[in-house]
Amino acid sequence: MARTATFSAVPGVGGMVMGLVGLAAAFMASTQPTRDRWLLVWLVAAVVAAAIGVTGIVIKGARAGLLLGGATARYFALGVAAPVAAGAAITYALWSAGTYAPMPAVWLLLYGAGVLAGGVHTVPVVRVTGALFMLLGFVAVVTPPPLGNVWLGAGFGLLHVGSGLIITRRHGG
Repeated sequence: MARTATFSAVPGVGGMVMGLVGLAAAFMASTQPTRDRWLLVWLVAAVVAAAIGVTGIVIKGARAGLLLGGATARYFALGVAAPVAAGAAITYALWSAGTYAPMPAVWLLLYGAGVLAGGVHTVPVVRVTGALFMLLGFVAVVTPPPLGNVWLGAGFGLLHVGSGLIITRRHGG
């Protein structure tokens, strides 16, 4: 029965706030004088957004009386965490090699894969959001590297705001 349960603590408001962090990061990163400073902006934004997301899940779960330690919550967390961890390792490898251009595509593809995988156990908008992140990642692969920041802003900014708004309206915040 746990395998068919739905994880409904995905935070809409938290997703919107994560999107605002993504939009701010896209703007701030675009003004940085070096690639290392660009990377630092995005890494700080990732940590801040992750903290907002986890806090949002805890708050929404508590309000709804959901068991956040249950099997469905674990499946969601594992589905998201594994690709994100892979993205962190690949980012480190790319940074070590001084290769920054593929980072936006890697981040969008792996985050999208995580959201899509975790979304198997939650509301449909989460799966669609994961697929759209992956689509942006594919676009980042085939477009000139200077557009990577635009795709990051579209994904981590606009997609989070949009999906967060849908979750808030249709699935209780």
